[in-house]
Amino acid sequence: MADFDSSSRTLSNESVHSEESFFSDEDLTPEQMNELLQQAAQRLKAGQLARTPSTTVKIPKLQHATLPAPYVKTVGRIARAESKAFVPDSDRSALEKPRTIVDPVTAKQSRIKAKETLSDWYNLPRTDLTPEFKRDLQLLNMRSVLDPHRMYKKAGKFKVPEYSQMGVLVEGPTEFFSGRIQKKDRKKTFVEDALATEAKTGRFKMKYGEVQMSKMSGKKAFYKALKAKRKSGVKG
Repeated sequence: MADFDSSSRTLSNESVHSEESFFSDEDLTPEQMNELLQQAAQRLKAGQLARTPSTTVKIPKLQHATLPAPYVKTVGRIARAESKAFVPDSDRSALEKPRTIVDPVTAKQSRIKAKETLSDWYNLPRTDLTPEFKRDLQLLNMRSVLDPHRMYKKAGKFKVPEYSQMGVLVEGPTEFFSGRIQKKDRKKTFVEDALATEAKTGRFKMKYGEVQMSKMSGKKAFYKALKAKRKSGVKG
């Protein structure tokens, strides 16, 4: 009862006198006490509602922009969408321009023509691959077999260089007798020079014979050749 307002507990003298005349603390039952408490609580609630001023909530107006026009339109029973709505305006101008189709072959040729020479290598031209020049490059790649007394770095798989140029060896004026090549010994290509050297030395022919002899060793042809040598009186 301490939570109740003083106004709720204010009763007229007549009501208090009438209640005291009919009921006393000993005569009230628990049900009657609960009923009196509920009535007091209802009077308190009614008094608070009467004193509370009515407040109205004002909802602010929403500021909205204009909505874009729909890009889907219904024609009869069919819904159709505008193709321009799928592409942004920034990209639409680029798409509407005519496209130029570039031929990859011509594009590659133009790039090749742009670099006919290497400026960093004294304008070294592109390789003019002729059959003679290709044979010379193959011989240079296998130069380790030409001279057994020289050691060369392994060249690996043969590959035609993209830029190359052939030159002519010119001896100095002080090398007329020591470094000069006579006209009869001069050849146009490396292959011709290697064949001329082989005709003098016969090294490749000798090596070929040794390889064939090792392959035929122990076979029928080997014993036939050995018998022919013995009949002719040649010691094997």
